[in-house]
Amino acid sequence: MKCLKGVACLAALAAIALLAAPVAAEPRHGLSLFGELKYPPGFKHFDYVNPDAPKGGTVKFASFGTFDTLNAFQLKGNAADGLGYLFDTLMSSAEDEPSSEYGLVAESADIAPDKTSVVYTLRPEARFNDGSKITPEDVIWTFDTLKAKGHPRYRLYYADVLKAEKVGDRAVKFAFRNGDNRELASILGELPVLPKAYWAGRDFEKTTLDPPLGSGPYKIQDFEQGRSITYERVKDYWAKDLPVNRGRFNFDTIRFDYYRDPSIAIEAFKAGQYDIRRENIAKNWATAYDSPALDAGLFKKEDIPNKLPQGMQGFGFNTRPNHPFQDPRVREALTDLFDFEWSNKNLFYGAYTRSRSYFSNSEFAATGMPSAEELKLLEPWKGQIPDKAFGPAYEPPKTDGSGNVRNNMRTALKLLEAAGWSLKDGKLVNAKTGEPFTFEFLLDQAQSDFERVILPFGQNLKRIGIDMGVRLVDPSQYENRMKKFDYDMTVVAFGESLSPGNEQRDYWGSQSADEEGGSNILGIKSKAVDALVDQIVSAPDRDALVTRVHALDRVLTWGNYVVPNWHITYFRVASWDKFARPKIAPPYALALDTWWFDPQRAQAIEAEKPQVQQK
Repeated sequence: MKCLKGVACLAALAAIALLAAPVAAEPRHGLSLFGELKYPPGFKHFDYVNPDAPKGGTVKFASFGTFDTLNAFQLKGNAADGLGYLFDTLMSSAEDEPSSEYGLVAESADIAPDKTSVVYTLRPEARFNDGSKITPEDVIWTFDTLKAKGHPRYRLYYADVLKAEKVGDRAVKFAFRNGDNRELASILGELPVLPKAYWAGRDFEKTTLDPPLGSGPYKIQDFEQGRSITYERVKDYWAKDLPVNRGRFNFDTIRFDYYRDPSIAIEAFKAGQYDIRRENIAKNWATAYDSPALDAGLFKKEDIPNKLPQGMQGFGFNTRPNHPFQDPRVREALTDLFDFEWSNKNLFYGAYTRSRSYFSNSEFAATGMPSAEELKLLEPWKGQIPDKAFGPAYEPPKTDGSGNVRNNMRTALKLLEAAGWSLKDGKLVNAKTGEPFTFEFLLDQAQSDFERVILPFGQNLKRIGIDMGVRLVDPSQYENRMKKFDYDMTVVAFGESLSPGNEQRDYWGSQSADEEGGSNILGIKSKAVDALVDQIVSAPDRDALVTRVHALDRVLTWGNYVVPNWHITYFRVASWDKFARPKIAPPYALALDTWWFDPQRAQAIEAEKPQVQQK
């Protein structure tokens, strides 16, 4: 399941999907793919928090674009950042333990011996923020409503859940289609619980600017549509002392200010208009933060290591009809003409590693020749998947970094000629129709820094007669176009968890390719891919899961659905030095919700800031 928008998602980036634990003799306080949980029953708090962290202060973040709804569960509208703070889920993830979760709204989970159902027992003290009790009816209504009326992703994620029913005063049973989908129990643990009574008489399918009733650690204090939204900590939050929450959610207020221009946003950070910034652009990290405030130590830049799978970022091809990228030879040819080595040296300060897998930086990335077990999965699809999937693992094209791509151009032209294109008078044209090869690269304003990478790519394409235009649109228009798959090429990113599973259907499944707002924005429609994803979802153990993901990775990479980009294995974080954080950092998240406000540091910063900024 995907997170709601906002910084709260940073703490859950690695938990897109979780697998259920082996069968237990009795209800458990947590679930884990690996059997034994790190934290035993009765544990006091996670190791990576300060359980005595002081509460107080304000933290400000930057958001980009705009928002026009406070309903984050719908495809319609642009939801405000941070709405995930409003809603508690049945279980809560541990960010120092792969694929595990512990009771939040639910005090325990009981998986049936045949894995065809799970029963979640709710805590008797669980409450919404108006004091009303969280009941099984609320859980059932939430599940039914999200599946029937929520964002399309919920229908995909809950497709194998047949029904939810009340069993006892505080328990809900979810029945599954069969026992093959081992992660369903924990996917349901990520279910946000919404108040049935609040939504009675309200249209769940519409956008709204009415602050919704939640059960989480924060509620909306105020907002200015499209410009800012502020959350205030719920002082009597029912779950503040639970083991999964101790030492977390320490700020009294959290504010998101919206910017339309990334450069202005950086200048605003350096001026102290917001407090913490994740940086994704190597050039910015190397040069854009230079200022008297940095020199004086008022804010700092840190590389914080992590062990997160890096997934795939790339220039994504729209493979649907009426776009020029249905032929895989065309996609392979264009991939040959992206000069990563030159870009890394001249644009990225050598900061990046080229991505060669959809599961980079993890054991799920295919390597070497396929194993016998992988070949058994691939053989039935011979002729329907790339022949290269049966050979060595994918490696993207390389150059010498000089900017000379003549060899790659020759290879690309041969592929394009085989695909029915020919070079005439300096223009690449369709050999049958004479139509020139032109397409548009779509970017939103928050991605404007990509232009310096895309334009050299476009120059290489121009040298073989392809005309690539770049269209920069505002974030709202970009989001609407992407929901409708109205693009030729754009920057795409597919995040991966420590346990790939049901989310793969949303990324690559044929059904998702036709579902407006679905995550299969590349338009992949392949029976082979569908079957391999089903194999992943039904993997009986970790070894089988790794093998099946390797097979899928080979098919996706050799399918050339994206021009692979790059990745790093650390967070780049700039922050004003008025916060403290625990000594132990979790390996699978930045965990900003464990930081806290230091009033003495903040006072010193504010006193020194005017003098420094005058320099």
